[in-house]
Amino acid sequence: MKNTAKYNLTGILIAASILEVVFWLIFGVVYLVVMDAVPGLRIGRPELWWLFLLGPVMFLFFWISIWSKNRRLDRFGDSSLLSSLVTELSSVNTGIKYILWRLAAGFLVLALINPQLGSKMAEAKVKGIDIIVALDVSNSMMAEDLSPNRLVAANRAISKMLEKLQGDRVGIIVFAGQAFVQLPITSDYSAGKLFLSTIDTDVVPVQGTDIGAAIDLSMKSFSDDSPAQKAIVVITDGENHEADAVVAAQEAAKEGIRVFTIGMGSPDGTPIPQYNGKTRTGFKKDQEGNIVVTKLNEQMLREIAKAGNGAYIRASNAEVGLEPLLAELNQIEKTDMGTVAYAEYEDRFQIFLALALACLILEFFLGNQKGRVAKRLKLFDR
Repeated sequence: MKNTAKYNLTGILIAASILEVVFWLIFGVVYLVVMDAVPGLRIGRPELWWLFLLGPVMFLFFWISIWSKNRRLDRFGDSSLLSSLVTELSSVNTGIKYILWRLAAGFLVLALINPQLGSKMAEAKVKGIDIIVALDVSNSMMAEDLSPNRLVAANRAISKMLEKLQGDRVGIIVFAGQAFVQLPITSDYSAGKLFLSTIDTDVVPVQGTDIGAAIDLSMKSFSDDSPAQKAIVVITDGENHEADAVVAAQEAAKEGIRVFTIGMGSPDGTPIPQYNGKTRTGFKKDQEGNIVVTKLNEQMLREIAKAGNGAYIRASNAEVGLEPLLAELNQIEKTDMGTVAYAEYEDRFQIFLALALACLILEFFLGNQKGRVAKRLKLFDR
């Protein structure tokens, strides 16, 4: 005698597997069509797309759940006796409940990723200043008295600064024995981060530390047409090999450009490690075979900052100087930089949250027992 008090595991497994494939096919097609057909539609939290991958896990739990129910029913004994005592189960209803449960989960994930619709364009005034960051990329910046080394610590500080600036325009200059424009002044902070990722000690062919040349090139890199206040931020260990850095800072101050300096490293000095890949092979030596020791020249950097009407900030492992620098820059009067147009987006997660709730309510009220229609169809039964 057929046991109608138990679930048809094979039928449910096949049906649910087919439904899962159909779900993904329909979802993929609908997503591509809607994203292409609806202007101004975007995903508010795309980092949560991975939650859709929990679908197969949900299916596994569902199948284990009904399998365990069958196991518990087996403990009651004779299947014919069980069929006469227990109300006949409907695999159809169980399948529909799974579909509703699965749809509810899908709608819930859609609510979490928060589809947004751009309803209108708006304009906002932008205020800021023009900033040129002059970054020392000489070999001494590879010293490891800052973690992991001076150059990487400076690079990370600049990247964090770009994340916190609002409305300001930024340019990047790299220097050693010569100075070069790495990034022309721009309000595109993502471009700044991209250029930062390419900076190392090989980008300038001539070694040395010519801070004066860096300040001169920074001054020339500002737009003459820009009404904004201007600032130069020199990030270096201060081992200046030329004598014109203070003079260059004075010239900048005469033009209303403030010069700030951030000192990288320790005044006590440290050797410059050399690596072959990730393996340290020794330390940099001079022509006489002595280990080169690089020291932070705070006195020089203080003089440059004073001459440039700016401030000197000492970097450390705990604080590279970002917060004090931003505090100084925020004190500079900001100028109207124009207006920017942007789309105002409205959240649409409420729609999918309501659909998920509706599916769960239907699933809750749908029983597992076989109804008249299902009895006639005999779907999924063995």
